[in-house]
Amino acid sequence: QVQLAESGGGSVETGGSLRLSCGATGYRFGTTCIGWFRQALGKEREGVAAIRVAGGNTWTADSVKGRFTIARDTANHTVNLQMNNLKPEDTAMYYCAADSECTIMTLLPASYKYWGQGTQVTVSS
Repeated sequence: QVQLAESGGGSVETGGSLRLSCGATGYRFGTTCIGWFRQALGKEREGVAAIRVAGGNTWTADSVKGRFTIARDTANHTVNLQMNNLKPEDTAMYYCAADSECTIMTLLPASYKYWGQGTQVTVSS
């Protein structure tokens, strides 16, 4: 059974940094697509970044481009999301998700079958 677990959330001030990690078990890590999503209170879940683990191809939402970086750690079977220059509007529950392949719709929640429980990120002004 595929299981995903996020870690690294917390509270920071504007301009601060956090690194989220997504640990994955139960499937062939090297043949998957991993995405990071976030959902703020009262808003729809939105894609933040995604990575094709095998080739390292990445996708990043325009709203976080230049501030957030997704990267794989194949040795530890994790995908990390480095978040710099955080803003109050980045406050949300952050989820990682996995599926067997990345597609052109890789930043859409519907493209993923497996989801973690989420980790909260709060950015204060």
